[in-house]
Amino acid sequence: MSDGGTPEGQPVPAEPGDVEALLDELVAVVEKAKSMPLSSSAIIARDEVLQLLDAARSALPGELQRARRVLQDRDEVRQRAEREASELMDEARAQAAHMVQRTEVVRQARHVAERLIEEAEAEGRKVRHEADDYVDRKLAAFEIVLDRTMRTVQAGRDRLAVVPDDPGGDDADPHGPDVASRPEEGFFDQDES
Repeated sequence: MSDGGTPEGQPVPAEPGDVEALLDELVAVVEKAKSMPLSSSAIIARDEVLQLLDAARSALPGELQRARRVLQDRDEVRQRAEREASELMDEARAQAAHMVQRTEVVRQARHVAERLIEEAEAEGRKVRHEADDYVDRKLAAFEIVLDRTMRTVQAGRDRLAVVPDDPGGDDADPHGPDVASRPEEGFFDQDES
């Protein structure tokens, strides 16, 4: 009999599916193995080790399936908890938003926002009208200057049309008497409206 209380070569049967117990037993067999003289090698009962390894191998698939089930259950529980937490957060946000909209602060903020929008629109209309008036005044002033320029041009053309035959020589102005020296009054006064 060995130290484990079983006859030599007969491993203690482990419960089916208890891989950890089988591995512990296998380690114990190796640790208790007798050493060979003048060597670090040990003498191990081959049948006993093979029986333990076979038992562990046959128990391993069941252990792996149980581990997979535990992991799957854990993932499902975690996902369910996350889903419930997310739903609770969404519900809390919706309630908070609903409560905030019903407060007096929100109503006052809306009133102020509407007033600011109306004031901005009124200011925009005022600026637009002022810009239109400014452009109209400038166009009117330009029209006056343009009209004066047209009259001056027409007067010059009329004078050129009635040029007398003056045999007076080279000193005479070919454009008529004093046209260049007397521009129309106010021609250069563009700022008058």
